[in-house]
Amino acid sequence: MKVKFNRAALQEALSLVTTLIPGRTPKPILQCLRITTEQDAVRISATDLEVGITFLVSQVEIAEPGDIVVPADKLSSIVRESFDDVIALEASEAAVQIIGSDSRFTIYSHDPQQYPAIPGFEGDADLEVKLAALQDGIEQSIFSAARESTRYALNGILWEVAGKKLFLVATDGRRLAKATVSLEKRAKLPEGRIIVPAKTMALLDKISAHNEGVVKVRFVNNQIVLACETVVVSSNLVEGHFPKYEDIIPKDYDKKITLSTANVLSAVRRAALLANEDSKGIKVALDKGSMIFTSRAPETGDAQVDMAIDYSAEPIEIGFNPQFLVDVLRVIKADEFELHLGQSDRPGLIKSGSNFLYIVMPVNL
Repeated sequence: MKVKFNRAALQEALSLVTTLIPGRTPKPILQCLRITTEQDAVRISATDLEVGITFLVSQVEIAEPGDIVVPADKLSSIVRESFDDVIALEASEAAVQIIGSDSRFTIYSHDPQQYPAIPGFEGDADLEVKLAALQDGIEQSIFSAARESTRYALNGILWEVAGKKLFLVATDGRRLAKATVSLEKRAKLPEGRIIVPAKTMALLDKISAHNEGVVKVRFVNNQIVLACETVVVSSNLVEGHFPKYEDIIPKDYDKKITLSTANVLSAVRRAALLANEDSKGIKVALDKGSMIFTSRAPETGDAQVDMAIDYSAEPIEIGFNPQFLVDVLRVIKADEFELHLGQSDRPGLIKSGSNFLYIVMPVNL
């Protein structure tokens, strides 16, 4: 193989593809990238056996075609530290040379035949959605997915389709986020719903959105394959049963307040400064015309932040994990949101327009 790359284009590909490289693995080849020449482009691939990604780099000059497997961290570091506009890769049977204007690196390569196969995108799309819209939906749901759970379904994000709407739902059992995304193409999902790993969704969120790119989606066996411009992501789906989340969305609340997103975010952050593991959270007290955020730590002190609001319903006090409030307020793009409350022992409901809702369980203080 002899290829010259535009360094910026190669760096963009590596910065995305290497996010999938596992830090530890019993299979060292998974810490490598596969680089394959095609007719007038170079395909860079990575996989951890659950998720795969390929990135097609077209800003190249191919003198000799080839297929190589090289350590991801070494190649990425060399390209990142280079200041050349053009970088050349020249591969022999067991090594690869990375050549700049004043530098030459040699790194040992692996047998491409030993690298796991990564599915490509073949056939018609089952579903199409704008990348920017999908990424908005990911950002408004992924933070609520469980990090480590024996209930594997909670480690993913539920996809449901109704007409030309895609619903993305995530929960860790203490909070739940639901984002609605408009589809470009009406679709049906296998068995009506699927669960996509949070890791796969996070990878999609890192794709650079150029010119209103459209994501094409196919479902093959128990896998999802997504293609957007030069990137293809393939992933196993999560097996398991996602909770019947519709049953826990409150529909009988009598207290509704419209609040400033920025003001409440600031108030929660300030009130949480003196909260600790013992105090468990912050208290939100609503009374006529006022909203008061307080926290108390036995050995530290207490905090109180007052906010004037338009509220005339019955007074209520309710405790929340402040981080769960901060997480949701960060992803609300509108200047205002709605807070719906019932009783102090029932979840809080946050809505932003018709496309986003969030449920957060209260805590005892």
